Amino acid sequence: MQFTNQSGGNDFSILGLLNSAEANIPLFVVFLLIFLVTIIGNVIILTVVTMDQSLQIPMYFFLSNLSFLEIWYTMTIVPKLLANLLMKSNNISFSGCMTQLFFFVAFGATECYLLLVMAYDRYMAICKPLYYSSLMNTNFCESRQVNHFFCDIPPLLELSCGDIYLAEISIFILSLTVLFSCLLLTLVSYFYIVISILRMKSNSSRSRTFSTCGSHLTVVLIYYGTMIFMYVRPHSSYSSDMKKFISVFYTVVTPGLNPIIYSLRNKEVKIFQLTLKDLNNSETP
Repeated sequence: MQFTNQSGGNDFSILGLLNSAEANIPLFVVFLLIFLVTIIGNVIILTVVTMDQSLQIPMYFFLSNLSFLEIWYTMTIVPKLLANLLMKSNNISFSGCMTQLFFFVAFGATECYLLLVMAYDRYMAICKPLYYSSLMNTNFCESRQVNHFFCDIPPLLELSCGDIYLAEISIFILSLTVLFSCLLLTLVSYFYIVISILRMKSNSSRSRTFSTCGSHLTVVLIYYGTMIFMYVRPHSSYSSDMKKFISVFYTVVTPGLNPIIYSLRNKEVKIFQLTLKDLNNSETP
């Protein structure tokens, strides 16, 4: 499947599986049948597992999640593939290509982790059957009151009846790796930015750049600082009220600051806002 790219310069041209136009219709029929079987089969599994209370065990819980994931994983790729097989134009915009890539990677990575968990579930069921029922369950006590303003990991762990030591250690290691590695690379980037700013000859340019980068760095430090405070610790002795207060910063405050710091202060955005204001004034009788 290969057509001439007649779109704009920002579009991509999907070359397809084969360079033969005669094969498009047979390929379309084959992939359409596979697509329908995939969607219908996974929807049936998801529906049956959800509605049948006797299937509310770990194995079927993971299976229903896998079916849900496979539906969206397939929807990310196959519909566009089918459209390209039928249409003479097989172009995709840059934003469309990046969107497809994002969801493909996200769903693919999630499926890898899910398959790993399913393998562990089978390991516990076959190799350690006496421990299976005690370890592979919802593991929550009678209380269902989450002492937080959203479903976060620490307050959910507090409701667990089992030993949460390994879970806390795992969260600590994962958070330490992700947060500190990202923060370190971010700080290195800003370090080189500061060096470049200090080399500027114009005081006004240096001042404006310092002001902008300082605002950016402030938001970054608030976000990473509060996240590290919450998650990079094996066990917390802080009160629930303190945890909720800290959580407000990375769930509510920084998302509100981002459009102000990163967008609304930019010169291009200000010009666009002034243009819209002038247009509105000109249309007002």
